[in-house]
Amino acid sequence: MLDKTKIPMCIGVIIDGNRRWAKEKGLPSFEGHRRGYGKVKECAGWAKEVGVKNLIMYTLSTENWNRSKEEVSYLLDLFRTVLKEELDELVKGNTRVIFAGELSRFPKDLQKMMRESEEKTKSRTEQTLVIAASYGGRAEIVHAANALLKKGKSSVSEKDFSQYLWTAGVPDPDLIIRTGGEQRLSNFLPWQSIYSELFFSPTYWPDFSKEEFFKILEDYQKRSRRMGV
Repeated sequence: MLDKTKIPMCIGVIIDGNRRWAKEKGLPSFEGHRRGYGKVKECAGWAKEVGVKNLIMYTLSTENWNRSKEEVSYLLDLFRTVLKEELDELVKGNTRVIFAGELSRFPKDLQKMMRESEEKTKSRTEQTLVIAASYGGRAEIVHAANALLKKGKSSVSEKDFSQYLWTAGVPDPDLIIRTGGEQRLSNFLPWQSIYSELFFSPTYWPDFSKEEFFKILEDYQKRSRRMGV
C-alpha cells in the first residue's frame, strides 16, 4: 500500500523501448512511438491520481535529431497532433505544461504551439507536466552558464545557477524511472538528479503499466534518503 505522506513531489521518467517494442511485434517503429505518446498521457494520470505534483518526461533528446528524416518527421507530426488534441484536456485537468530543451531546433509552427500551450496552462496548479524535448543535460548546463555570463556574472551560487536551467521553478526529481532495460541516465537532468532515487525497469515503455508504476512508488517509499547526511 502506498503511504500518501511519502509521495514524491517530483518524478522524472526516461521513456525508452518504443522502437524495440514495435520491432518485436513486427510493427513499424512509428507505431511504437504512437503507442508511447499515449502512455505519456496515462502515466501523467497515474501520477496525478496519487498526488505527484510534478512529472518530467524525457520524450526527445538532442541526440534523437540524428535519427532518420522519416522518423524525425513522424515524431514532429506526433508532437503536433498531441498538442492539438490534448491542450484543452490539460486545461480542464488543471495541469500546467512546460517544455524544456533546445526548442529553437523545432519548426516555427511547433515552437508557437509549445509557447501557446505554456501560456494557456500557466495558471494551472494541480500538476506540472514538464516535457523534456530536444533536451540534453549538458546542453542545459551550458545554456545556463552562457545566460549567466550574458548577465555579467563572474561568481554565482548553486541557487543562482538553478534559476537559469530549463527546469527552473520545478523541484528536482525525488526519483527517476527508466523503462526499456537500459541502466543509465543518458544525459537526463545531470544537475537535478544528484540525489534522485533511480529505478530501472526492463519493460518497454508502451507496455509500462499502472501496476508497475505503483510498485516502483512502493519500493521508493521503503528507501532511506539520507541526502549525504
